[in-house]
Amino acid sequence: MKENIFDVLMYLFENYMEEEIELFSDSDDIRTELVEAGFEQMNVNKAFSWLESLSSQGNLRRAISSSFRIFGEEEIARLDMDCRNLLLYLEHNNILNPANRELVIDRAMALEDEEISLEKLKWIVLMILLSQPDEELAFSRMEDFVYDLVPTYIH
Repeated sequence: MKENIFDVLMYLFENYMEEEIELFSDSDDIRTELVEAGFEQMNVNKAFSWLESLSSQGNLRRAISSSFRIFGEEEIARLDMDCRNLLLYLEHNNILNPANRELVIDRAMALEDEEISLEKLKWIVLMILLSQPDEELAFSRMEDFVYDLVPTYIH
């Protein structure tokens, strides 16, 4: 199979994360299920590492809303202009706060061998918001955005 780490994350998101199941308590069973479903063990392990790193970030404090973000060279190379504009749009519309924005950038950059498309970045944002406490409204708004339930425009 040609699945990658992002495909494993999407499978986990669609089948486990929305139900708020504790992924790490049943991780051996879930890992076995993923391998039996055809995912490569290496990608399954990397996906769980990605999630564990996300959960180890803990609750991020809200940063000052007037923060200014300059993207580094590596970030510019991995996140094209559309991706960077999406992050700014989401922050400007109070879907992402500066702390969550940084977490999204960190987790996108952690997908080392993945091309980060606009669609993938939307899903990463959704996963981040789901993992953060007190972000239900932002998650709901982003979910509508991802599923195209409301018209949104990026300028």
